[in-house]
Amino acid sequence: MTKCCKPLLKAGCMGQEVIELQKLLAHWQIYPHALTGMFDPTVETAVRLFQRQVFLKETGVVDRMTWQALYQGAPIDMPVLQRGCAGEAVKLLQNTLTRTKDYFGAIDGSFGQKTEQAVRSFQRRQGLISDGVVSQCTWRTLGKTRY
Repeated sequence: MTKCCKPLLKAGCMGQEVIELQKLLAHWQIYPHALTGMFDPTVETAVRLFQRQVFLKETGVVDRMTWQALYQGAPIDMPVLQRGCAGEAVKLLQNTLTRTKDYFGAIDGSFGQKTEQAVRSFQRRQGLISDGVVSQCTWRTLGKTRY
């Protein structure tokens, strides 16, 4: 099976695809357990943790987007954010920057001066170009940051 045609996996599934999932989760240092081929509660917990790290909805179900992120090891399809942007993606960013201790403002979904300063602070600390713009590189680094 190619990675574009992976099956939906959830609690109770068994087989080679689950072993592949366990190997990918282990590769990203999220699943330290034996490769059993059983989608049990430890696998579901690891999937949820991975989904949180790559900014996907934490369902514990491995769908197409989760498979894609597992192969890339990073967030996928995230919007470029900069000063003046607004919406749910900005709230997600603000929440994440709060956990990294770079942002101390309101979680209001408005990318203003405080959010830009927090992004620049995070980028500087991570050795990224500190431009205040959240593009794929910054999203990827945010996803790999342990809080």
